Amino acid sequence: MSWEEMLTTVQESLITYWDGLVGSLPKLGAALFLIFLTWGAVTLARAFIRKLGSKTRMRKNLTDVLSMLAGTGLWLMGTLIALAIVFPSITPGKALTTLGLGSVAIGFAFKDTFENFLAGILILLREPFAIGDHVECDDIEGQIEEITIRDTHVRQTDGQLVVVPNHLLFQNPVTVRTNRDLRRTTIICGVAYGENVDDARSVIEAAVREVDSVRNDVKDVQVFAQEFAASSINFEVTWWTGSQPLDIRTSRDQVVAAVKRALDDAGIEIPFPYRTLTFNEPIPVREQGAQDEAA
Repeated sequence: MSWEEMLTTVQESLITYWDGLVGSLPKLGAALFLIFLTWGAVTLARAFIRKLGSKTRMRKNLTDVLSMLAGTGLWLMGTLIALAIVFPSITPGKALTTLGLGSVAIGFAFKDTFENFLAGILILLREPFAIGDHVECDDIEGQIEEITIRDTHVRQTDGQLVVVPNHLLFQNPVTVRTNRDLRRTTIICGVAYGENVDDARSVIEAAVREVDSVRNDVKDVQVFAQEFAASSINFEVTWWTGSQPLDIRTSRDQVVAAVKRALDDAGIEIPFPYRTLTFNEPIPVREQGAQDEAA
């Protein structure tokens, strides 16, 4: 092929491409206009969701999730329709099929990421716990500071921050300690075997009811003789107080001090561990004076 023939072929190809581009301009314009309409619809949808969330006092993270889902859905629909306008052979059904086949490979490659993402959406929608709640899951215990799509930030009582993947909180049992304003707490108190059990119970009950942090106005104090221990009769002392960890520790401190003070004032003994030794054979005992005389 000569240079003239090559130039002619290139020129004809360029002319063909140009004619095709000019012929496609109306389709491209319609597709771009549709993309612009999609952008406007996404903006309006997100604004509506934020306004609705503000009126209903919806959590900000949940509002962001709903806004993201609405925007993603509208962009996907608008893009598929725009592709169908520019390339009539590509129908939305075929495009979705192609995306489905590709999503399988992507899903295997980013399994953990998608798992955390879906778990985060479900946690935000179901709201099993909220920001500020004190939770425990496996060996992690602390206060929820932030819930994102991928992970949850838990501030432990010692000040350390733990970033927990959402699938861990979604797949494992989570204890929400501050789900209610009140929580029950218990201590064990022992009295000597020589003391009157009924009198000791009455003294303990009266002492616990006088503590300010004990909510006996909501649920009564309960004191039960629990067991015959090695050196004492043990009482199980149960009462209700605030659900925050600091409330529990403060109330337990006040109750222990009040019970100790009340038992001391009543002359009721809180025994030290006693040990009784027995021997199979008599043990010979000799006085020190007799040993000196013999010497």
